[in-house]
Amino acid sequence: MTKRAGYVFVAPFMVFFLLLFLLPLGYAGYLSLFKDQLVGGTVFAGLANYSRALADDQLLHGVLRVGLFFLVQVPVMLLVSLGAALAIDSGLLRAARLFRLGVFLPYAVPSVVAALMWGYLYGPSFGPLAKLGFNPIGDTLMLPSLGNIVTWEFAGYNMIILYAALRTVPAERYEAAAMDGAGPWRTAWFIKIPALRPALLLCLVFSVIGSFQLFAEPKLIQSLAPTVITSSYTPNLYAYSLAFISQQVNYAAAVSFLLGFVILVVSYAVLLTASRSRR
Repeated sequence: MTKRAGYVFVAPFMVFFLLLFLLPLGYAGYLSLFKDQLVGGTVFAGLANYSRALADDQLLHGVLRVGLFFLVQVPVMLLVSLGAALAIDSGLLRAARLFRLGVFLPYAVPSVVAALMWGYLYGPSFGPLAKLGFNPIGDTLMLPSLGNIVTWEFAGYNMIILYAALRTVPAERYEAAAMDGAGPWRTAWFIKIPALRPALLLCLVFSVIGSFQLFAEPKLIQSLAPTVITSSYTPNLYAYSLAFISQQVNYAAAVSFLLGFVILVVSYAVLLTASRSRR
């Protein structure tokens, strides 16, 4: 009876996991194996869509673009999150609860709303930055401007993860460091930051997934700079355009599966690198 009870409790999750994740994923994989033709309609194509995607310059440029976005934006965001978490944990910060709430509050703002808010500031004809003669959504500054939005949104989320990890560090370590004459900076460098490695790795993996899935922010900013953010600016935006604008559903499914494979490979590379460095 006890063994059956476990299956009963797990069953609702498994049912919804099957209906809402595995079945749509399997159907998308099925669609990726077909293609539409002017003569003959939908026919089986095997891996032709995948071969086409691997040679698609628009897709490859989009993947490289979000790869660059990840290499630049994620370290900045994690440094901001780490600094905020260490500042709160130090006990030297006045109004620490208010500061923590202020840093975390942007994460509670939906991505669509955040992009609209920053879009108002970035607007080339009505934004306050444009009136100062600064164009943050030009060809050269578009990626940093998008990175600024994402950093503003998710720095607080990562800060909460890091701060929670800091609260699990045994007090005996701090007492031993104080007895050895270590100040706040040395305590942070030799005790707190090493203890944060698992939490930092978790934030890094989440950031890999989020960076390569970048969609909402460029989609909403696209109306302000349509010549800069094209339909293939990011892989997710490209898949969306293929499926819902160009009506190339089969090819869009193949692009989506390849993007998922890229995310899997990069995430595994991050985990493998972290594991080797720990050894």
